[in-house]
Amino acid sequence: MVNVLSALSVPQLSVLARRTALVALGVGVVALIVTFVLGMPLAGLGVCLGLAMALVNFRLIARSTARASAAAEPARRRPLVTSTLGRLGAISVVALLLAWLVRPLGFGTIVGLALFQFALLANVVTALLRDGALRTEEDGRS
Repeated sequence: MVNVLSALSVPQLSVLARRTALVALGVGVVALIVTFVLGMPLAGLGVCLGLAMALVNFRLIARSTARASAAAEPARRRPLVTSTLGRLGAISVVALLLAWLVRPLGFGTIVGLALFQFALLANVVTALLRDGALRTEEDGRS
């Protein structure tokens, strides 16, 4: 994934982050509407919670990565990995606890986390296809 993201410039990454946040907002609104109509409002709130946790994690990773790449010392990488894994662990524990305590809210949270990852992946692939980065990479391998 790092190699794929390295094909994008800093302004493209900023646009990618903004677009993913807007998609997450749209998905959250649709999830709330659909789950309220289906009579499962806690699941919709869970989806929004999962999307919000994933978005915060994505922003913190982006900020940490920018700080680490700006630092002159290469030893900055290990704390970056440790903090990222710690956040992912905390998010997983929260989602699983919610699924155990309040099933609709917890499962909605897990779905929201997954939906954010799909939205991010779709936006990355779209940006790479638009720039021709994937086609150039594939042509180079042929």
